[in-house]
Amino acid sequence: MKAVWEKVFEYASMPVHGSLSRKLRKGIKVQVNEGKVYAEATLFLGDEFLRISEEEGQKEAINTYYDWNMVSSVRTLCDKEESPRKPK
Repeated sequence: MKAVWEKVFEYASMPVHGSLSRKLRKGIKVQVNEGKVYAEATLFLGDEFLRISEEEGQKEAINTYYDWNMVSSVRTLCDKEESPRKPK
């Protein structure tokens, strides 16, 4: 399943220039294993683990690590696009 999860994270993010990390796309959030919802986070897709880095306030950086073998679900969330459709 690791390959599937990597594709999901690649879809939800874009490469950070000059590094192996990926930044979540604007307006996209991710949730791993029905846990915390991450927005404006940076991902590192390692061979054996996933790292999600986020900043809290101006002085604190938080890194959360997931074992690929322990990832059982990934959700992507975004605001629903407002597209007014007229019935035909």
